[in-house]
Amino acid sequence: MKHSVSTIFIVLLLLSCCRNKQLESSKIDSTCPTTFVNKEWNGVNLVATSSQIDSSAISPIVNLNANSVAIIPFGFIRSGKSNVEYNLEWQWFGEKKIGTIEQIQLAKNAGLKVLLKPHLWLHDGWVGDLEFTTEEDWANFEKTYTTYILDFAQIADSMKVEFYCIGVELRKVSTQRPDFWIQLIEKVRAIYSGKLTYAANWDNYEKIAFWDKLNYIGIDAYFPISEEKTPTVEDLIKGWETDFNQLKARSKQENKPVIFTEFGYRNIDFVGKEPWTTSGNASNNTEAQNNAYKAIFCKFWNESWFTGGFLWKWYPAHSKAGGKENNRFTPQNKPIEKVIRTQYLKSK
Repeated sequence: MKHSVSTIFIVLLLLSCCRNKQLESSKIDSTCPTTFVNKEWNGVNLVATSSQIDSSAISPIVNLNANSVAIIPFGFIRSGKSNVEYNLEWQWFGEKKIGTIEQIQLAKNAGLKVLLKPHLWLHDGWVGDLEFTTEEDWANFEKTYTTYILDFAQIADSMKVEFYCIGVELRKVSTQRPDFWIQLIEKVRAIYSGKLTYAANWDNYEKIAFWDKLNYIGIDAYFPISEEKTPTVEDLIKGWETDFNQLKARSKQENKPVIFTEFGYRNIDFVGKEPWTTSGNASNNTEAQNNAYKAIFCKFWNESWFTGGFLWKWYPAHSKAGGKENNRFTPQNKPIEKVIRTQYLKSK
């Protein structure tokens, strides 16, 4: 068969491109360690359900090679109010005290460590924007929030939960009322003997004044790291550089390890631009999600000052969760699940 010069040129060009991509991939792989520092926390954030669950909801987490699970009992603040409500009749079973206790026991029966992470939910906004204009409302919030946190701290201690979080993404409350948090930590330590953290939003962890009172610097790690539609692993690793250095410096300054109380990426275009976004997006970009997870593992999981994290998020009904056509945060039943399973096994 005869081939024209142009055809041969095109074939050679394609072979060259493939070769360059292989070399680029090898270069990236060579910068990532093949063995990793053992991580204290390779976990998932478990989504609460409206009804009871059983061990079948926990076994897929074990199969992911996770060693821990975050359990999240929600509290609520109604529109225009300042008091924290929780363990309410209308709440989902998994959000109440009885459901929390059952989930903790199921996790422990499966050999998983537990992070108990009470999380406030506002009916009309993001909890990071929560603040009050009168001292009366501030006092009412602090009183009821303390009751909420201490109630679950007692559960945590009675069930020998290894790790407790005193707050999540309370961006304004954490910086405007630092004395309240110091007093709260003292009260929690009086009844709970495990390790403590606070889950700061990625953009204000440097403003938290009470890290010295806790065991870990906890961060919900949705840092913007790329403007590209489908960034490469190498692009994303470079995009981490500034925040990586700042996190490492803060860890050294506080003499505390860093933990990602939440981390994760959707399978969408521009995955690293605004990783926190939950808004609808018609795109479905598996490659971008895979690269984003690979980059965060490569950059952080071999650092001695970094102690692991809890991916966002994991549904108890595993067989029905996620899937390739789903572009939300869950990695379940998507190609990225294999990447996570391999990484968690490496760093167990």
